[in-house]
Parts: sequence; structure tokens; C-alpha cells
Amino acid sequence: MKRGIAILLSLTVLVTVGYFTISKWAIRHETLTFYDASRNNRPVQVDVAVRRDKEMQANAGMITLPVAILNHGNTVKHTEYSFLANAFAARGYLAISPQHDLPTDPPMVTKVGELYVGRQPQYLRGVANIRFAVGEMQKVQPNADYDHLTVVGHSAGADISMYFAKLHPDMVKKVVTLDNLRVPFITDGNVKILSFRSRDPVFKADPGVVPSDEICARAGIKVVRTEFQHNELSDRGPDRVKASIQATVQAFLDEDEGAPAIPLLTAAAPLPTAAPDRVVATTAPKN
Repeated sequence: MKRGIAILLSLTVLVTVGYFTISKWAIRHETLTFYDASRNNRPVQVDVAVRRDKEMQANAGMITLPVAILNHGNTVKHTEYSFLANAFAARGYLAISPQHDLPTDPPMVTKVGELYVGRQPQYLRGVANIRFAVGEMQKVQPNADYDHLTVVGHSAGADISMYFAKLHPDMVKKVVTLDNLRVPFITDGNVKILSFRSRDPVFKADPGVVPSDEICARAGIKVVRTEFQHNELSDRGPDRVKASIQATVQAFLDEDEGAPAIPLLTAAAPLPTAAPDRVVATTAPKN
């Protein structure tokens, strides 16, 4: 009996080790640095995540990789969203994470009364970084779909994502934001939107950023109310937070493959009883 238990435990360990080994080696990460001559050779560093088998198929001209652009928050590095980069890469995406700010850049400040509280220059810089990174990545991996991007971001990176989609709707298929606080949602056009909202006493969306119930329902915008803190929405957050976000993003992406759509609730609808790490879709979050 003891021998049988020992064998079973050994097999379990082997399976577990094998799983993590496969997970580690199935996705390739690479850091590339490009220099933008039009902006005084500004360095734009990108982290690239891609499934090795899908990359081989793309290199052979067998498939075209969908592309996801991940945009980091203020004071958070572009490499601190691996839980999302890996989730997109695992689905066969080419996940590209640009570094938007440099130590030599002026700090982000708040100027009440100005457009996006004075942060438009940072958002425009992020948009320029995305356009430049996409252009350079086309040379590195030409067999990818750069004309129908999924743009993803957290905090300031979420505002950059929404702003990029506003300026270049012809290039964007989907937007996923984790607590954009300044740039209002796109409410017309064909861009599909999924947005996670934190419940945080400090970080709150400006008036007019999150549309009303009626507008969200009409535009098909998926707004997800969570119990999470704003600063938990990156690799720095607990595993339960990252797992919940990953699961909802997967469901959002699955809709393209015929899976049931993420349900929408009105603000007045009672929330189902759930554990603290559960997320519930709603069209009127409070963060």
C-alpha cells in the first residue's frame, strides 16, 4: 500500500514538474530595443511573448499571428504584466509590451482643468511608441496581423490604450483596460471593449470616463466590477486577482469563437453571492 502511494506521489510530482516545464518553454520571451530616429533616436524597448509552435508556423507562412499590445501603468515597468502577456501568447497571439517612459522623461503631473488633467502629452507619447513599435515589429515578424490590434493597458497604460483606439480606430479590434481613469470610453464604431474597474478609495475614474448603463448596453461594452485595488492589477497583485482577470479576458476572447457573451448587469441588479476574488460584469462600476 505504502509503495503504491509513493509511486502515485512520484507520478504527481513528475506531472507537475512536466506541466511547469512545458509552460516555461512553450512561450518565448524576448526583449528588443528599437531607436526612433524621428524622436532623436528615442529608445523604445519592447518585451515580446509568443508561443514557439505558433511562431514557427508563422515563420513558415502557414498562419498569421493576431497581435496584442500591452501598455504599462505609471511607475510600473513594461515587463510587469507577464500574467497577461503569457495569457495572450498561450492563445497564439504575438504579445508586444512597449516601455513608454524613460528616466529622462518629465514626471507625470496632474493639472486639474486641462484635458485629461494635463496628461495628454504622456498619452500622445505612448501612442507614438505603439505606432513605432508596430512598425519595427513588422520587420521582425511580418506574418502577424498589425491591422486589427488588441490593445490592453493598466492605469495610465489603459488610458493610452483607449486614446490609441480613439485616434486609430481602423487599427484596433479590441480594447481591454484595467482601470483607465482619464480617457473616456469609445462608444461608437466597431471596437469591442472590456474594462475592469477596481474598488479603490484613492483611484477613481474622472466624471464621464465610464459610460452610463444605457450607453454600455447599446454599445456592447463589457465593464467588470471587482473588489480589487488599483495597484493589484499587475504582476504585483495576488495570484487570485491575476487568475480572475485572466479568466474574464479568456471569456472575452472566446466570444469571437462562438462562446456565450459575457453577461451584462445593470447597476441596480443585485450581485450574486461570490468569494472576494470573483468578478461580476456590470455596466455601472464604482471604483
